[in-house]
Amino acid sequence: MLRLHIRKMSSVSKPIYQSEFVNFLNASHSPYHAVHSIKKHLISNGFEELSERDQWNGKVKHKGKYYVTRNNSSIIAFVVGNMWQPGNPLAIVGAHTDSPVLRIKPISKRVSEKYTQIGVECYGGGVWHSWFDSDLSIAGRVMVNDTKTGKVVAKLIDLNKPLLKIPTLAIHLDRSVNEKFVFNKETNLLPLAGLACDSEVSDKKEVNESSDDAFNSIKSIVERHNKELLDLIQKELELTSVEQIEDFELILYDNKESCLGGLKEEFIFSGRLDNLTSCFTGMHALTEAADLDIEKEKGIRLFGSFDHEEIGSSSAQGADSNFLPNIMERLCSLKADNTDIESPLTKSLILESSAKSFFLSSDVAHAVHPNYATKHESKHKPIIGSGPVLKINANQRYMTNSPGIVLIKKMADTAKVPLQLFVAANDSPCGSTIGPILASKTGIRTLDLGNPILSMHSIRETGGAADLGYQIKLFQEFFKSYSSLESEIIV
Repeated sequence: MLRLHIRKMSSVSKPIYQSEFVNFLNASHSPYHAVHSIKKHLISNGFEELSERDQWNGKVKHKGKYYVTRNNSSIIAFVVGNMWQPGNPLAIVGAHTDSPVLRIKPISKRVSEKYTQIGVECYGGGVWHSWFDSDLSIAGRVMVNDTKTGKVVAKLIDLNKPLLKIPTLAIHLDRSVNEKFVFNKETNLLPLAGLACDSEVSDKKEVNESSDDAFNSIKSIVERHNKELLDLIQKELELTSVEQIEDFELILYDNKESCLGGLKEEFIFSGRLDNLTSCFTGMHALTEAADLDIEKEKGIRLFGSFDHEEIGSSSAQGADSNFLPNIMERLCSLKADNTDIESPLTKSLILESSAKSFFLSSDVAHAVHPNYATKHESKHKPIIGSGPVLKINANQRYMTNSPGIVLIKKMADTAKVPLQLFVAANDSPCGSTIGPILASKTGIRTLDLGNPILSMHSIRETGGAADLGYQIKLFQEFFKSYSSLESEIIV
């Protein structure tokens, strides 16, 4: 057991994290794929799946490792300490699975000037001009009629080849393009999908392919979307016919692979670093700390990653939902012998656990931009490769405060992880995270932090390779030591 402990703790300095993270990014082109990648990692490390649809009595045990998903786009995983009992603390790391993207509209079929186009909707606050001239592919989930069972099931799909393009207008037709690139998100952000055939160009009316005695409350999938796109989906999912496709939630992504970059490969070039970075570091920290000192652990070590952060988190699977509170309620309603605790004692124990717990809200931070350094507060300029950034805001856009800084500093000193501080300049807007949402919802003490990146919300962001190991080490130490440290910082 001691040898295992040494191997796991020493592995954080190895470059395997960097290449594995690149593979994780290339396998996680949508929130559904990100959760699938996290599940695969958890299962390979001995975690068992639980369902919100079931009772957990007798299933959740001391030293057990579990995960539960919601909508297949949010996931919570946890390890139960050997000495856990309701009312004890939880050490929580949180992230989000979504990123700003273009999403295919419910009726996406478009034809213009003999080009086949696909209608898309902007999701989140993307740097949309960065999407022009990129090779775009499509990923997401498809609802399919299973001919064997008669049920409608969700299937992941990633077409993973260059299919679409949003071309810029040539400078010869717009001499001012280098002065200010202005475009209409509804009409100028339509991707090209191919050349339209003559029948598509001349067809001015909508075709109803249903028979007279068949009723469709919504137009058929063939009427709403380009046939060529549906054919690709059918082929990829090995369906017998397009008619098996009931509906889908598909997004566009940059088909250029994520990779290491820089003269010394010190950078990671990729989309979705916001916030798959924290998904990756959080899941690794949990699995690698799962067995560390677990015999004397009196708390629960929990990692959660939520969908819809980029649009405010107010959804059934967002951080502003009851997902985390419900999991906490389940965990605080089980006795040591796995029988139910009588209400109203359960409510009191949930409140006790919340008061003792701590939440590290992990979302990427703004690294100082060498070409726009004046956009940063002069004394708070995080640098890529120099460790996680503690994010602070007097107006509570971030939840970091002095007791939290004292706590995280103790852990960082032990793990030998450098930390940086960030405050937005007074003349600059400040974003927010899931931290304030979950803190106000649960009353759990919270600190906001994240690894620094450049080009946040662009189709192609830049992060630091070394920062992965730093953040994993910090989260490992947090999981391992929080329950013993939490009572030492009095507020």
